[in-house]
Amino acid sequence: MAPFRILLLASLLAVPGCAAHRTPTTSPSQAVRDLGSDLARVFGAPVMQRGVWAVDVMSMATGDHLYRLNADKWMMPASNLKILTLAAAAETLGWDYRFKTTLEARGPIEGGVLKGDLVVRSNGDPTINGRNGRAESVFREWTSAITAAGITAVEGRVIGDDQAFDDEGIGAGWAWDYLQYDYAAPVGALELNENTATLRVAAGSTPGAAPIVSLSPGSGLTLVNLATTGASGSADTIDFRRPLDRTVLVVTGSAPVGGESTERQVAVVNPTVFFTRSLKDTLVAAGIPVNGEAVDLDDIAAEVQASGQTEVRSLASTESLPLRDIAIVMMKVSQNLYAETLLKALGAARGGLGTAEAGRLAVHTVLQKWGIPDDGYTMSDGSGLSRYNYLTAATLITVLQRMYQDPRHREPFLATLAIAGRDGTLASRLAKTRARDNALAKTGSISNVRALSGFVRTRDDEVLAFSILANDFAVPSATVNYMTDLAVEILSNFTRQ
Repeated sequence: MAPFRILLLASLLAVPGCAAHRTPTTSPSQAVRDLGSDLARVFGAPVMQRGVWAVDVMSMATGDHLYRLNADKWMMPASNLKILTLAAAAETLGWDYRFKTTLEARGPIEGGVLKGDLVVRSNGDPTINGRNGRAESVFREWTSAITAAGITAVEGRVIGDDQAFDDEGIGAGWAWDYLQYDYAAPVGALELNENTATLRVAAGSTPGAAPIVSLSPGSGLTLVNLATTGASGSADTIDFRRPLDRTVLVVTGSAPVGGESTERQVAVVNPTVFFTRSLKDTLVAAGIPVNGEAVDLDDIAAEVQASGQTEVRSLASTESLPLRDIAIVMMKVSQNLYAETLLKALGAARGGLGTAEAGRLAVHTVLQKWGIPDDGYTMSDGSGLSRYNYLTAATLITVLQRMYQDPRHREPFLATLAIAGRDGTLASRLAKTRARDNALAKTGSISNVRALSGFVRTRDDEVLAFSILANDFAVPSATVNYMTDLAVEILSNFTRQ
């Protein structure tokens, strides 16, 4: 460890902590005892006396626990819960699993006019979005397919069939005050641009003037502009909120004169309508007029059934990237919508409707097979955004061990984890330590919760799995992250010699 970090550690950890509980298979060596002492000083630091740590460290070579602290205590895991969701998805669906989305024409085509509706159906593909331009590519392919079928106009509607999943878009235990933000976008079987619309705010020409605001069509929200224009050089304080009792988006704050336009991503109200509205707009812009509305099948199901439309033509079909690629985005940048989608896809794979409850049962089946006790976790959503989620560090270590030891899972799973000092949510952490490009881990972050679980190689090239969970702290989260990183650095410098 670099001398300056030793000095900083000494100043931070003025009072020794309590000894950790260990469960070695044999008496620990002096090196392991020294490691435990170093880690105990980190996690026993008085700065976190009002908080709670839970830690478990296991050697992948021997299966020995090198250090344990509150390893069997229930903790809120934040996005470390995604480790369980992904592990169950990989075990159940397989790394090559792909979602499928189809486009159909219902009704006869007469003189180039579809005398009926366009219907788009999916089982939850979350990848039709701006990443690598896939949304634009898919809509372009569908436009070409419609033209190739001889359709120059649509007399009916664009209908979104989202029946693969239930309509509970919001996870249990999600806080009301962040539902407008992109990280809390509702899940659905039809998903476009990660179910977020773009809010644009441009300052007015003079201080005090109302800025110009706009929102992508189909969001389901009505804009209420309470923002103002600030003086040149003033701070940009633009923010937005959604009242619980109305589908409006209230824009507040100030945008400076002459400043760049602000763009924010906003969670939409109905993902299916957002998808169909965007598809309709794309077709109209391409010169294919659509006379009917863009709608959710749920809102017109009785009417469609009564119409007795029997002439159905498949126009196009597209498959998502495989799960191994979806998981990289989900884990490295901690994409919540992907995790919630996987949970419901797991539920649907059981042979029924894609629901969170069915997904939780699917996860339970996998974890039970792996010997994880029922009281080792409680799961409310797939992403970890819910404050109803609890699990133990020991549970996470067991899952990490399973993924590492199984040749089907090791390489694709490791590829999903953020690399310390290099990418994802760890790009700016551990950059000047031996853990850089060495530690691979999943972060977790909600209010008063921080988590980091993954793998690190020691100086002896021994792979250690670690899970570090912090709850109920009153100190700045940056302090907790620093202490966590310090522990990972200690692990990276460990040697049995």
